[in-house]
Amino acid sequence: QVQLVESGGGLVQAGGSLRLSCVSSIRSFSNKAMGWFRQAPGKEREFVAAITRGPISTYYADSVKGRFTISRDNAKNTVYLQMNSLKPEDTAVYYCAADGNINDVLAGFSAYWGQGTQVTVSS
Repeated sequence: QVQLVESGGGLVQAGGSLRLSCVSSIRSFSNKAMGWFRQAPGKEREFVAAITRGPISTYYADSVKGRFTISRDNAKNTVYLQMNSLKPEDTAVYYCAADGNINDVLAGFSAYWGQGTQVTVSS
């Protein structure tokens, strides 16, 4: 059964923007910490951003800080990743993750993962 579904990926030129969405069918979405990870070809999956369940705190990888913004809409069971000033090195498959514990999300040990959405940034 599908729990997390990402969308919004695509091809964009360097300097452009994309907004990724992750819709959750997980029960009690508002009680879950959420995160975004990415995996480029030939590389390991890496942390991008995370958001707590509330009160809201956000976390970012240094490589995206100041360019990406994570947010959530509990009424829509959705978490977003707004990506601005995209660079070719941001090219990867982006995955949504969810867990009741923010530390598990940050460590990449989330209980729930989406199938991913491809982001390609051309130079």
